[in-house]
Amino acid sequence: MTDEDTLNALKTAFTFMPQPVEINRFEYGDDADRILAQVNFVREVLVSHGIDPDEVAGEINPDSSPNSCY
Repeated sequence: MTDEDTLNALKTAFTFMPQPVEINRFEYGDDADRILAQVNFVREVLVSHGIDPDEVAGEINPDSSPNSCY
């Protein structure tokens, strides 16, 4: 597997992860802190590779994301 394949797999998996604002104790119980740390770790890895985590969903699934205004 190439590095590009690995990054594409990570980006795809990231689209299924909850957003940090969605992670709370009501939904995730005692696992909330661990899950938030894992999501933030993946976000940091994406950023370290020059990838904007907030743009990943639109890149992976362009037909299901809203059109950008800019």
